[in-house]
Amino acid sequence: MKQTLAQLAKLLGAQLVGDPTLEISKLATFDSASAGDITFVSDKKLLTQLERCHASAIVLPTAIMEGYQGNALFMDNPYVGYAMLASIFDTTPNLSANIASSACIDKSATIGNNVAIADNVVIGANVEIGDNCQIFANVVIGQQTKINKNSKIYPNVTVYHDCVIGERVIIHANTVIGSDGFGNAPYQGKWVKIPQIGAVIIGDDVEIGSSTTIDRGALSNTIISDGVKIDNQCQIAHNVVIGAHTAIAGGSNIAGSTKIGKSCIIGGSVAMNGHLSITDNVVITGDSMVMRDVTEAGIYSSGVPAVDNKQWRKNTAHTLKIGDLFKRVKQLEQQLQEKD
Repeated sequence: MKQTLAQLAKLLGAQLVGDPTLEISKLATFDSASAGDITFVSDKKLLTQLERCHASAIVLPTAIMEGYQGNALFMDNPYVGYAMLASIFDTTPNLSANIASSACIDKSATIGNNVAIADNVVIGANVEIGDNCQIFANVVIGQQTKINKNSKIYPNVTVYHDCVIGERVIIHANTVIGSDGFGNAPYQGKWVKIPQIGAVIIGDDVEIGSSTTIDRGALSNTIISDGVKIDNQCQIAHNVVIGAHTAIAGGSNIAGSTKIGKSCIIGGSVAMNGHLSITDNVVITGDSMVMRDVTEAGIYSSGVPAVDNKQWRKNTAHTLKIGDLFKRVKQLEQQLQEKD
């Protein structure tokens, strides 16, 4: 749907320079944009190349507004402008408000207004689904689970029993919410299963990527707070608590009972030991292994970058000798103390 530049400026809260009646058809990249498109510049390098952009309008940083000639929307953070424009011009299909005849819905379930339920969905006893939810094909929702209004559950998601999903939550395909945590007690050379009787509680405005697993709590609940964003193929173990507006990138694994604070950024393929506490505003870079509590905000890393294979072999060989080297240093220190 076309929008005038004036309409977009109002929606973005941006300052407009140029023709307010200019019609914009879609959002495009800086390099591919053409007439009728709007793009954005958040990379400082591109600010020197604006003349080669063929977009009808550009979202630019407010700092360069003075003297600019052309059609533009000026914002302090053009990348946020990009996110807002992507929502305005989003072409992701929505389900129509209809309940498919192939859906299997328990008679005790409560279905809100304007809800879409696609083919082969299974909804258990005493489930509550709020207004305007979209439940895509082959989703399974266990008994006594509650899904609050305006949430979207993509195909093949399974939500186990007794879970709570907040408002405006998006859960992508093949994700599992509320499966058993890894609870087993060793006994006489065997494992005795510990039933997981907690739940998963997901706050408002959470987005969970595809093929991610969030385990239910053992006794207390696994909690995903408001505004959390979890990428694809992550493992969130039982009793983990993730603070509001934390983002976790793909392939990360959080072991049981770890607590992550608010507004943290966890890079891809990060692994965290269990029973840790991570304070607010922590950034952990990709491939890191977190083995201890993090008590101060800041940026933390432990991953080893890729190097030439020959150099890696040498480094590994040297690493294996650290124990012997430590002993030799201790001996030399002792000898020096004896001489003194």
